[in-house]
Amino acid sequence: MDDSCQEKIQKYEEFVDRRLKPDLVRAIAERDKVFEQQKVFSDLRRNIENLEKNSVTSLKTMVNLGSEVYLQAEVPDTRRIFVDIGLGFHVEFTWSEALNFITQREEKIKRQIEEYTQLIASIKAQIKLVLEGIRELLELPAEKSLPQHIF
Repeated sequence: MDDSCQEKIQKYEEFVDRRLKPDLVRAIAERDKVFEQQKVFSDLRRNIENLEKNSVTSLKTMVNLGSEVYLQAEVPDTRRIFVDIGLGFHVEFTWSEALNFITQREEKIKRQIEEYTQLIASIKAQIKLVLEGIRELLELPAEKSLPQHIF
């Protein structure tokens, strides 16, 4: 194998290691954050629906102040709640307003998850393409796909 071929292989490997793999890790981490947001809004929806279903208009709860220090709190009127809308802002909503807001956010979150999933698939395809190029430069035989077992 000549030096120019070795240089190409080295550049391809560096591109995969320094660019594509970190991009993949970052995209997966960002998608995981969005999944976490999805869970928060799903939990909030379920809690509001339970409050409505059981006609709960006041309640006592424990509030985490941080470092696992809790304070007992009483909520005299649960029909109006504050929802974190992002950037540290909270908006007071009625239950129905909150559910409408949550529906809109869930749609946005779903689109974000789809976008990150497509990005992740694209990066994985790019990695596979570069690795295939390296394989061809090394003149190695193509990998045989393993037989798929159907259970």
